[in-house]
Amino acid sequence: MHSPSIGSSDGSSDLLVEIIETLEACGLEDDTYQLHDYVDPGALEQLIASADEEIVVQFTVEGIPLSVSPDGVDVIVEDESDSVDE
Repeated sequence: MHSPSIGSSDGSSDLLVEIIETLEACGLEDDTYQLHDYVDPGALEQLIASADEEIVVQFTVEGIPLSVSPDGVDVIVEDESDSVDE
């Protein structure tokens, strides 16, 4: 899921909606968590919009790892080979 432009005048609102939609797509209901306990969406939007270089911010909400960049919000999927004990 990607929003058209995080840098728009209502980018914080767009980013918030995209984060919530991504969490809902993972099965997390919006009444089971408080997003502001995990991240400040306004500060996150400002950070993404003001970065001179490609930036990626990662955080976890209720066990769901997210990656936020100017390209949008994605769920971080761990490579199963990384979790194999040898």
